[in-house]
Amino acid sequence: MPSSSTEPEVGSLSYEEARDELVRVVAELERGAATLEQSLGLWERGEALAARCEEWLIGAKTRLDAARAASAGASSQSERAE
Repeated sequence: MPSSSTEPEVGSLSYEEARDELVRVVAELERGAATLEQSLGLWERGEALAARCEEWLIGAKTRLDAARAASAGASSQSERAE
């Protein structure tokens, strides 16, 4: 099933929404009931959804790294103050 106008833009999806839709797309592809054209549309949507999930995960890792660095910096400053 090619992307329809009822499907939300991939870029607007939360991580959870993209992940859940990706699971649905993979399950549909694994069933093998789609036509070649539909399968290609599903594959393309799946690739876009996987990329969106990766964007979210990279962003989350960046935020965690920044929080850890800030925490380590605060700990280092308090040790020097003692």
